[in-house]
Amino acid sequence: MLSDMKNVLVIDIGGTHVKVASTTQRVPLKIPSGSTMNAETMAEQVLLGTRGWDYDCISIGYPGPVTHDRPLAEPHNLASGWIDFPYQKAFKKPIRFVNDAAMQALGGYHGGRMLFLGIGTGMGSAMVFDGVVVPLELAHLPYRKGRSYEDYVGKDGLELRGKKRWRKSVLDVVERLKNALICEYVLLGGGNAKLMKELPPHVVMGSNSNAIEGGIRLWQEREELKVSIEPRRRAASTPKRKTSGASTRRPTRRNAR
Repeated sequence: MLSDMKNVLVIDIGGTHVKVASTTQRVPLKIPSGSTMNAETMAEQVLLGTRGWDYDCISIGYPGPVTHDRPLAEPHNLASGWIDFPYQKAFKKPIRFVNDAAMQALGGYHGGRMLFLGIGTGMGSAMVFDGVVVPLELAHLPYRKGRSYEDYVGKDGLELRGKKRWRKSVLDVVERLKNALICEYVLLGGGNAKLMKELPPHVVMGSNSNAIEGGIRLWQEREELKVSIEPRRRAASTPKRKTSGASTRRPTRRNAR
C-alpha cells in the first residue's frame, strides 16, 4: 500500500544501548551506550555499524525534550555534548528528532486517542491523537506524599516498595492519567512493563519493536499513517458485549471530538 515509502534508518538512544534498525533491517543492532557516550561517539559507531546499509532518511529517538528536530537538554544517563552536535553534517541525510517515548507511542498506535506510559528507570509519556504525536512530561508531577509519579512507578519505586505494591501503583497511575487526558486506551511500555500481571482491557502491553515502527512511521504522511494503522485498529477492537432484550446502542453525543 505504501510502495513509495522512504527507507528509514531508526536510531533509538537509550541509557544502556543505542538500538539501530531500518525499514529493511528490522532486527536491531545494539551499541553499548552509558555515561561515557556523547553524540559524536554515537554518530561514529552508528555509521560504522550501518556501513553498507541503504537508507534515505533518519529518525532519532532521544531521551529528553526535543524541539525543531534538535534536543533541548542533555540526557541524564549519558555524557554531555548532545545539544550542539552537528547531526546533519555527520549523517548527511535528512533527520527527524523526536522524544524516545513519543517514538514508541507512535509505533504502538492503533488509532483514536492513546496515552503511552513507559515504565523503566523513570517514566516516559506521550499521547497520540488522530495520528498527531504529543510528547508529555508527566513523570515529575506530584502524585502522593510529596513524591512524583516517577518516584512510585520508576525503578526506585519498584526496588523500594516491592513488586506487589509497585504493580498496584502502576495501575492507579494508568487510571488517573487516562481519565485526566480523556484517552481511549493506554499503551504500556518500557523495560519494567513485562513485570505487570493482569491488565485492564483498555491497557495494551507494548512491544520491543514499537520504537522501530514509530521511527518509520515518523516519515509517513498523515493519510499514509491512517491506512497503515487501520488493520491493527480493527484487530484490536473490543469484542461486542452480549445483550438481552432492549438495544444497548448509545445515543450520539454532540461535540464529542
